[in-house]
Amino acid sequence: MASSLLLVVVFLLDLIAFGLSVAAEQRRNTATFIQDAEGRMYCQYDSDIATGLGVGSFFVLVASQVIIMIVTRCLCCGKAMSPSGSRSWAIFLFITSWVTFIIAVACLVAGSVKNAYHTKYRSLLKEMAPSCEILRKGVFGAGAAFIVLTGIFSELYYVSFSKASNNAPHPYATNTGVRMTNL
Repeated sequence: MASSLLLVVVFLLDLIAFGLSVAAEQRRNTATFIQDAEGRMYCQYDSDIATGLGVGSFFVLVASQVIIMIVTRCLCCGKAMSPSGSRSWAIFLFITSWVTFIIAVACLVAGSVKNAYHTKYRSLLKEMAPSCEILRKGVFGAGAAFIVLTGIFSELYYVSFSKASNNAPHPYATNTGVRMTNL
């Protein structure tokens, strides 16, 4: 049977990662043009908290995925699962959870890196104001959406894996050869 405690812990970790990612989306950097005493234009960025929130969300999501993979021995290690529909679902959900995990991680890392980048360019001409590059809206939001999908698929994978591992072996699984005696 699937462990309810493990499902609750993984759900809470995914919920925390989701919350951090949504908070990062809300707290993205903004930039304004500022003119210094010498008349040069430069970009001034506000707080950089979204980068920390995105990195925190990344680490919590990784912890959630690692827990599931350790408990299930990453599908490929340990005893073989008995052939059944649960095994097929476990394999499908394993692959799907890793695909959504990689997309979520890519969104979180790319968003954190881009949010941390601050243009240092200065311009003497007002017509040639520097480009104040900021993170596009929705990068952390996409990460949050894929965190939800990763959580759903990884928990369904764990339940399917548990069902497939606990099923009784097929009656012919141990005796696949042709008997040569009359006994």
